[in-house]
Amino acid sequence: MQINSSMIERKCDQLPEPKIALVTGASRGIGLAIAEELAKAGYSLYLTCRRSGDVLTNVSERLSNAYQVPCKAIVADMGNPEEVTRVFSEIKDLTLLVNNAGISYVGLLHEMSVEAWQEIMHVNLDSLFYCCRLAIPLMLRRHAGKIVNISSVWGRVGASTEVAYSASKGGMDAFTRALAKELAPSNIQVNAIACGVIDTDMNRCFSEEDLALLRDEIPADRFGQSSEVAKLLLAILNGSDYLTGQVITLDGGWT
Repeated sequence: MQINSSMIERKCDQLPEPKIALVTGASRGIGLAIAEELAKAGYSLYLTCRRSGDVLTNVSERLSNAYQVPCKAIVADMGNPEEVTRVFSEIKDLTLLVNNAGISYVGLLHEMSVEAWQEIMHVNLDSLFYCCRLAIPLMLRRHAGKIVNISSVWGRVGASTEVAYSASKGGMDAFTRALAKELAPSNIQVNAIACGVIDTDMNRCFSEEDLALLRDEIPADRFGQSSEVAKLLLAILNGSDYLTGQVITLDGGWT
């Protein structure tokens, strides 16, 4: 059979889209669970963290060996625009951005230093801008892509002694809704997962008594697991492209 260029073009059109993801804050907790779920689903991965380079390298090697996918570990502060630019200099194609990097601060606002406030905003909120502004052009080339931001119920209802964290996540939610409207004509979906209490190291600052009292407030009578956040994220990815601009709550009926 003679093959012409139009047939090649049709064949190329039928090829599945590559699955290439950047997951920030991937050395532990929710980010690690997301990275594992994506690797299992066949995604090539770029993984970042701020400090735990050896841990992230081990994670990258384990996932690559277990699921036979390319996986690259990059140590970078995603709240620093120069370091984010360095990360993206290594990324030539991208179909999924997961903005998961985040830190918390527990304490009275009037006792919080300016430096602590700025660090929270840099890592939790500024990083969204730095990552999205460089990820979007890669997705526009394909006229397709997905961005998922890992938020918190505190972004909607606020938390005493966690004002800065709540403010950063509230900003993330607004960022998600606005960017979704901006990118919808380009077939790029932007959503967020607002987590309730997830059993991660971020909650180790609380006493067992405080955690027990917190658990009693949750109708599901337990804390969420990082794996549950990862599975919800995968469900969003595999669902309808008409789903965009949503902040989806995962909190066991708490808020």
